[in-house]
Amino acid sequence: MVSSNIFGLQKQLELIKKALDHARIGVVITDPSLEDNPIVYVNHGFTQMTGYKPDEILGRNCRFLQGKDTDQKQLALIRHGIQNKTPITTQLKNYKKDGTFFWNELNIDPLYIEQDDKTFFIGFQKDITKQKEYEQLLEDSLQEVTSLSTPIVPIKNGVSALPLIGKLSEERFDAIVAKLTCILDDSKDDYLIVDLSGLIEVDDSVAARIFKLHHLLNLTGTELIITGIKPQLALKMKDLDTDFQNTITYLTVKEAIKGLPLAENPV
Repeated sequence: MVSSNIFGLQKQLELIKKALDHARIGVVITDPSLEDNPIVYVNHGFTQMTGYKPDEILGRNCRFLQGKDTDQKQLALIRHGIQNKTPITTQLKNYKKDGTFFWNELNIDPLYIEQDDKTFFIGFQKDITKQKEYEQLLEDSLQEVTSLSTPIVPIKNGVSALPLIGKLSEERFDAIVAKLTCILDDSKDDYLIVDLSGLIEVDDSVAARIFKLHHLLNLTGTELIITGIKPQLALKMKDLDTDFQNTITYLTVKEAIKGLPLAENPV
């Protein structure tokens, strides 16, 4: 009866090993009771992902995958989790045997074996390089769209226009301010016409950002001219505890250009 139970356990272990080797993720088990917490088990998925053979992995600490640009803050979190035997989830820039980098989505969990009164660590590793590349492409595209959606157009000598279309989010406002700072430093414009007729949403935050822009432009010596103010925005501006009385406003950009002192001095 005892031998039958042992045989059943061995079969189960073989099945578990085959299942782990068949998994499409890397799996390693480390033993913190040994010096430098070495790897004592590695599955086939890990060798495929990294290019290392099992005999090049077993007995080593997982840090051999790291490079000079691996995030030190994330490594500190891993060390803290291992020291305190707490689960860890992170993403690391690691390197394969051939030197190429890959993004590693890493999950480490303590694994307590009761009969041995011993804790191991099991690490599940997934190559998410393509996902990271897609995320970077999306971020680059969003930045490009943001840049294109905030065109600052030179109108005449000393006059530029900024048509705002869509929503004026905090992120977009910050991008506008950064872009304006660079452009106005070079151009030294006397006037900036900000056209609000294309805004599709007006709330307290939008009105507050317009006032903040007004204040920033005053500091640079550029006078803000607002065109296309909708009734909703006018009411919001009135409700704010701010002073827009000295702000020049026109119904349209065309009217603003005609009314400017520099309008008769084209480039």
